[in-house]
Amino acid sequence: MSDAPTPVVQFGTSRFLQAHADLFLSEGDPPRRITVVQSSGDPDRARRLAAMADPAGYPVRVRGIRDGAVVDEERRVTSVTRTLSTATDWAALERVVSDEAEVILSNTGDSGFTPRPADTGTEPSQDMSYPAKLFHLLRARHAAGRPPLTVFPMELVSDNGAVLKARVLEIARQQQGDPALIAWLGACLWANSLVDRIVSEPIEPVGAVAEPYALWAIEAQPGLAAPTRHPSIEIVERLERTERLKLHILNLGHTAMVSFWHEAGGSETAIVRDVLDGEIGARLKNVMRDEVIPGFAARDMEGAARDYLATTLERFANPFLDHRLSDIAQNHAQKIDRRIGAFLTWVRDERPEFQAPVLDAILAKGSAR
Repeated sequence: MSDAPTPVVQFGTSRFLQAHADLFLSEGDPPRRITVVQSSGDPDRARRLAAMADPAGYPVRVRGIRDGAVVDEERRVTSVTRTLSTATDWAALERVVSDEAEVILSNTGDSGFTPRPADTGTEPSQDMSYPAKLFHLLRARHAAGRPPLTVFPMELVSDNGAVLKARVLEIARQQQGDPALIAWLGACLWANSLVDRIVSEPIEPVGAVAEPYALWAIEAQPGLAAPTRHPSIEIVERLERTERLKLHILNLGHTAMVSFWHEAGGSETAIVRDVLDGEIGARLKNVMRDEVIPGFAARDMEGAARDYLATTLERFANPFLDHRLSDIAQNHAQKIDRRIGAFLTWVRDERPEFQAPVLDAILAKGSAR
């Protein structure tokens, strides 16, 4: 394990991060060194944590279709130079955040931001949520007289930077933080971002198999810069446009396919790529052409939607990804409302007379369940 300074401190060890941010920071201009932090304290992941910092790096296998061509290649991640655990290495972590960090990034899972009873403690504890642990680390950095830094949450939470900032400030006030600390926390840059890449399986002890498509979209704000330059990292004026494309093309497409599959009495073993060339795939392409793309056109996003749809259909056709419709069908009614119902509301707020008979029918069936 190297003692070289690491300007990036990452909370989370998931295979998604391995094949996403860690790879980008390894390939980027400039490459950035990372300290990876295990915040869960899970002893079963100790082997993974140790392997991540191997000087030889670890593999990411990229497999799928890009621009009509099959991709099957291996890349190597060498950005991780140190690994720590909040359960056993708090003093070292506090030093790294205070003395080395310029950027903090995280992907701590669906419940990562959820408050816990231990969050009210005045000293750091392993039982605290990620925002509470982050507060204590940032408080130590402030006490050391270090400048504010940039925080990039990657959790799948809308406005994740604003949400994390609000939670950390709430903890600071509960801790009766002094006004100078609260002002310093407010001076940190808390970035809203959206991430996307299908990471289909792990490579043991560390590494992952991922599709060619990858995105880390970061919403612009004064003074904010991406941690490195990389083709998959984009600074966008408004993150909502990117969120709409993902939610109402990629995610809506999955949900529409499941609805058509239900109607056809499809097999429990049906796979997304295999249905694209049949009746379900034809119905999907028709509803995209006749209803989804015109809906985006009503919102002045037709060009972006057509480009995103072409990429999405390539992702659906990935010959290396066994993506079962039965898996996508989990929580189907809620997905109909969020992906299709929200799309129709968004479009009709701009064009009340917008016609979408197929999507309306799916929504009506979902509401009746």
